[in-house]
Amino acid sequence: MTQEEQEKHRKAVLNAYRRLMRAVRHRTKDERSLIRRSFEFARNAHEGIRRKSGEPYILHPLAVASILVSEMGLDDPTTIICALLHDVVEDTHYELSDIKREFGTVERNIIDGLTKISITEMGDKMDSKQAENFRKIFLTISDDIRVILIKLADRLHNMRTLGAMRQEKMLKISSETIFLYAPLAHRLGLYEIKSELEELSFKYSQPAIYEEISKKIDANKAEAKQYIERFTRNIRQILRPHGLKFQVKSRFKSVHSVWQKMQRKSLPFEEVYDLFAIRIILEARKKRERDDCWQAYSIVSGVYRANPKRLRDWITVPKENSYEALHTTLLGPDGRWVEVQIRTERMDNIAEKGIAAHWKYKGNGEKQEDFLSEWITRVRDILENPSLDALNAVKEFRENLELNDVYVFTPKGELIRLPSGSTVLDFAYKIHTGIGDSAIGAKVNNRVVTLDTELKPGDQVEVLNSKKQKPQKDWLRFVKSVRAKEAIKNATRKRRKEVIDQGRKLFHWKARQYNVDENHPIMKELLAYFMLPTAEEFFFALGSHRIDTTKIPDFIQFKKEGKTLDRQHISEWERRRKLFHQRLEEYGVDPDMLVLGVDQNFDNYVLAKCCIPLPGDEIIGFDEKKRIAIHRISCPTAISLMSSFGSSIIKAKWIKDHSDVAFLTALKVVGLDKQGMLNDLIRIISNRMKLNIRKVTIESHGGMFEGLFEVFVHNKEEIESLMSNIEALPHVYTVSRADGNRSEEEASMAEKNGKKVMGRLKE
Repeated sequence: MTQEEQEKHRKAVLNAYRRLMRAVRHRTKDERSLIRRSFEFARNAHEGIRRKSGEPYILHPLAVASILVSEMGLDDPTTIICALLHDVVEDTHYELSDIKREFGTVERNIIDGLTKISITEMGDKMDSKQAENFRKIFLTISDDIRVILIKLADRLHNMRTLGAMRQEKMLKISSETIFLYAPLAHRLGLYEIKSELEELSFKYSQPAIYEEISKKIDANKAEAKQYIERFTRNIRQILRPHGLKFQVKSRFKSVHSVWQKMQRKSLPFEEVYDLFAIRIILEARKKRERDDCWQAYSIVSGVYRANPKRLRDWITVPKENSYEALHTTLLGPDGRWVEVQIRTERMDNIAEKGIAAHWKYKGNGEKQEDFLSEWITRVRDILENPSLDALNAVKEFRENLELNDVYVFTPKGELIRLPSGSTVLDFAYKIHTGIGDSAIGAKVNNRVVTLDTELKPGDQVEVLNSKKQKPQKDWLRFVKSVRAKEAIKNATRKRRKEVIDQGRKLFHWKARQYNVDENHPIMKELLAYFMLPTAEEFFFALGSHRIDTTKIPDFIQFKKEGKTLDRQHISEWERRRKLFHQRLEEYGVDPDMLVLGVDQNFDNYVLAKCCIPLPGDEIIGFDEKKRIAIHRISCPTAISLMSSFGSSIIKAKWIKDHSDVAFLTALKVVGLDKQGMLNDLIRIISNRMKLNIRKVTIESHGGMFEGLFEVFVHNKEEIESLMSNIEALPHVYTVSRADGNRSEEEASMAEKNGKKVMGRLKE
């Protein structure tokens, strides 16, 4: 390294350190001295170590500390010291005892928690290294929340500097971030952090789409800014005469949130109108915050008509992470809908800083807010559940990150929080496990409904029970809450075990006179005779009375006479047993067609049915041991798998020529139901584009039609050209790829077609 580069890096470190110290200049002299000492300790420990970008490593812990102070509002010395030292034990020769001796027990414990996050002790039975690592990360939440807050700051700075990594590393880290870290930031109320994590993950995982939407947003900004200025000026003029003290701010939506809306509602960019939001921040009077917010809402909605379906009241009942605000959508000038958020300065601070805005430390520990304590207890129960392996524990944790935003009432008026989409059965299990186990229905607002009825905010619910009722495995289809799912699984596991035990006793009673037990050599043929794959399934079928018990002694006698089952029967049983075990090993990716590999020792590549990748799509492979599953990078399943199976990622890309192979894919078209529309669509597909149509499904309601067109195309460019041609029709509103809509018959056809030469994937 040249002397000039060394001087440049020295100045960068000095400037970063000075910025941090300026941010904590309000702390006492002794506190600043401690922070300075921890910086010197960390700088000496990381001396000579550089990041992938070539910068001195000490710039990373300095950046993490600055994020905690300036962006999260955590400026207590302990947090800053631990941020500066967070990689020392893992990456250098220093040990936890050194941290304790130099800085104290609390600092030692936090660094220990951060080090456990990074060091994974793998067991032979662990399905995923990353999943076990995540489990360790989140178990630290209940030890000291600062551990996870420092980890979030660490992840944010890593995402900001991700460009120096290799592509596969970028994909792995981006997927982990959007799958777990961004939702975790959201759950802790760190909205700005969450938004940036999502934005950066999207930028690195789907750069082409990110760039395209970014350019479109930038092209609209000049006109949008003029409109914002006009609208906010009007808002100020409306509110001033009423004696309220306030600020009016605006913000543009992130590229990721715009893309999410496009995907969720199948909209082109041009039809996403709410690219920005207006925020009214009130300097509210003490104990009058709620009244002032509602007054402001009443005033502005009296001038600009509010959309009643878009009103969200998180002031009367705040979100579970303490977020408070009124959200409404007003019909502004020129007939444009504008999203408006109304909150007080205190509410705005909590919305910006999340948990850090009202976190209070006492002595050598921390005080947890009630809303967080309950959630942390629930999370720890999930992660320490011995019946869940690491992957399932992380999956349950991920589901528990969703904010509870459905509020219902018991018959006595007690408020109950439930996850969005919760049903009557979720409510029953929330009250008590016994209530859920014996539930047969409920009265919702005095109307009798079934267990799978989805609850709406404000519903009053009275559960109906019966002593004869038993938990059903089928209930797992419609419950939303982790508590309900675990209770049902535990009950069905217990019940299954009881049935298996009953079946085993019944078998022993029937077979003992022939001196046959479950370890007898005859058992394999007995399973084949009843076409059951395992002894456990056999005993379960026996205990649940699905087997005629008289046939057991008949078969034993049949074998005692030296007779055997015919070969065809045995072959069919072997086939069914193999299929049974294959299904146990599957975790959700179904093959569509075979893809031949190059320079790899894998016989099978398969295209995932969940996203139907086409030549030209950006793709990624996942090693499933017996095959490689290929997904589009944008596929939600791929994002989930990349976050949980990072070590199984395989780089993949299409070869250029696939002209001799056609792939079955599907388009969803929505538009105005006018005469001749179907003919226009078929004319474009068949005559203009010369494509073969496999199947057409059309539904019409309320003057609108929704059509699903299954067509054969050769690559991504061809399907995009087709979509552009269809979008040009005046009465078509949206056109989008409809992933995962094919039947088994169609999948089989696609597979046969793909076997010709479907394409090769290169490392």
